[in-house]
Amino acid sequence: MTSIPETEIVAWREILNREYAAPLLLVCLGVWLHAADSLIVATMMPAIVSEISGEAYVPWTIALYEIGSIIAGATSGLVSLRLGIRHPMIAAAGIFALGCFLSAAAPNMAMLLLGRLLQGFGGGGLTAMAFVSVAILFPSRLTARVMAAISVLWGSSAFLGPLIGGLFVAHASWRYGFAFFGVQAVFLALFIFYVIRIHERPKAKDADNRLPFGRLVLLSFGVLSIAYAGIVVTPIRTPILLVLGVLLLLGFLRVDARFPSNRLLPKNPLTLRSKVGAALTGILLMNIGIMGLSTYGALLLTAIHGVSALVAGYVLASVSFGWSITALLVSGAPERHDPYFIGGGMTLVMLSVIGMIFAIPSGPLWLIIVFAALEGIGYGASYTFIIRRTTKFAQADDVERLSAALPTLSRLGFALGASVSGILANAAGFSLAGSPEHAQHVARVIFTGSLPFAVLGLFAMLCFVATKNPVQLFGKPKQHGPDQRQHR
Repeated sequence: MTSIPETEIVAWREILNREYAAPLLLVCLGVWLHAADSLIVATMMPAIVSEISGEAYVPWTIALYEIGSIIAGATSGLVSLRLGIRHPMIAAAGIFALGCFLSAAAPNMAMLLLGRLLQGFGGGGLTAMAFVSVAILFPSRLTARVMAAISVLWGSSAFLGPLIGGLFVAHASWRYGFAFFGVQAVFLALFIFYVIRIHERPKAKDADNRLPFGRLVLLSFGVLSIAYAGIVVTPIRTPILLVLGVLLLLGFLRVDARFPSNRLLPKNPLTLRSKVGAALTGILLMNIGIMGLSTYGALLLTAIHGVSALVAGYVLASVSFGWSITALLVSGAPERHDPYFIGGGMTLVMLSVIGMIFAIPSGPLWLIIVFAALEGIGYGASYTFIIRRTTKFAQADDVERLSAALPTLSRLGFALGASVSGILANAAGFSLAGSPEHAQHVARVIFTGSLPFAVLGLFAMLCFVATKNPVQLFGKPKQHGPDQRQHR
């Protein structure tokens, strides 16, 4: 093994000093607001629904947030080409703060959902531009240390998110939880305006930086149609809205393929006949399959097992704990082992969904924690290597686009998964006023209905890592780019 020259080793003191302390705070706070948001809201959700009702719309608190994040993440790169980083980050912080304050003051679920949408816009934009600003505010030799600091902060949000949410629910009000993060976003906007000086890069003259409004509308309304199908489940209305949503999403894929200069996704993003397509399909389906726990976990734990908001939050946070610890342990694995980590990790994720079918309704609590952690361990063991392997097989003109497509399709999976969980829960008659026995039935329906997506996601991932793709036995395989052929 070749040792790293001493001159290339960067000490922590090189970023923890007067010169880089302010930029590091900017990047970390931008990521923190987005990272901690979901766990805080999940922890506070039982108290929110108890006060303002609207349990049929619980999936929308996630779906709308993810739609906002998708739109912001997809357009942040193009916006930064037009306007630079500084002013869009101030605007994103302001939008996030407005969403928090609207949610804090919400007299009903409608205003809360509007606040969640704005939080998604602001949080998604802050995260995307925070990562972009790393390359602008820090020299390349410090990038690894900055990304390590971000990783530590992201992992810390798994601990602090439920703690903060649980403390506000137990000792004050969930409304103060939203206000607390709104104040932080205001501080970030003022901090960027008065303290941070960002030297903008010149705009590329030949870049196609048009915002893809039409495609984003198709994508957003496709998710909203599927989410709306679950509010009131009927034999006619629900299938019609589901079909409409699927058609809108297919329309988005078709239209996006017609814009080669500023496509949001790589070529043929959802096909099992190419390596990249199989990986993206697997991520989308697997993320749909796991959202039952994130969407209804806290509510079901409260209704069935009578746990406090804080305990429910930490059960959900065990996913993040498992992910962070496992990712750290396997980060140095050689590339030749990627297929084993990906296949094994995704198998663990599917097994966690199976386990939840039995553990959530019946307990005990420690078993629920084990299966929740198993989901995180599976993602932690595989996600880094999914990124590395898809980059290896991507066509030369799709490598950069792929880096944006992975989080976009992940968030799309989260949004669709929340919507599917809502359809299953409302079809089973979910209500906080129901008995624990009925909540047990709802839990079984949610996780059993989610399992087929996880199984199909695992199959797609096995196609991705297999030496001979099973799907290619039934037709001619897709052609690969030059860099793919050398890795066969």
